[in-house]
Amino acid sequence: MALKRIIPCLLYDGSGLVKTVKFKNPSYIGDPINAIKIFNDKEVDELIVLDINASKQKRKPNFDKIADMASEAFMPFAYGGGVKTYDDFITLFKIGVEKVIVNSLIQENPQLIKKVITSYGAQAVVGCIDFKKSFLGTKAPYSYIGNKIQLSLIDYANYLAQEIGVGEIMLQSVDNDGTWQGYDYQTTEQILNAIEVPIIACGGCGSVDDLKKILYQSNANAAAIGSMAVYSKKGMGVLINFPKRESIIIEN
Repeated sequence: MALKRIIPCLLYDGSGLVKTVKFKNPSYIGDPINAIKIFNDKEVDELIVLDINASKQKRKPNFDKIADMASEAFMPFAYGGGVKTYDDFITLFKIGVEKVIVNSLIQENPQLIKKVITSYGAQAVVGCIDFKKSFLGTKAPYSYIGNKIQLSLIDYANYLAQEIGVGEIMLQSVDNDGTWQGYDYQTTEQILNAIEVPIIACGGCGSVDDLKKILYQSNANAAAIGSMAVYSKKGMGVLINFPKRESIIIEN
């Protein structure tokens, strides 16, 4: 069986790389360019960089820094954070970003996303859904901007896939982020069974077994790794890391 995509997901705070736990308490990791150089050597499948503060701080993407990252990356490069205008998308594509990841923009300006998809194709836009357990115990889409998303998680995924028309969905568990306890397998399977758009599972990966389970049992199209890509082990020091491919391939 062919190895599915495994994608380091790097969090950028405007000055350097950080790692969060449940979207809180960012810890400094290092310089993104150095990390990207190491991932080049490790021949990773793709790379995701998310500026976690751009939208919150109402600032535009740091195009100069993103251009440096994109020019250094020898793999498909996706970026998300602070993207608000059509010109932002155009600039990102011009400087070497192949996929733009959108999140809060889905609630703020869905028509803009549709316009970009019409111009550049669905493959150029990834819709990110952050989700966590609600007070009632159900998993629900979460928006940091404070607007309650008036749809269930499955309905929201369908909205992105069918109404907006994104090429992929990044399904990110807030509760599992940075915990090393594994992905939210059940929720991933539910969304995969409900939509036809490829899913990138994100949040909680702590081992090769977690990757095997999410990719070949839950059957996600790709798996993003955060802590496992930047730490040597849970509770240990920073080490830019990528699992050996042969350890994850499952033979028929």
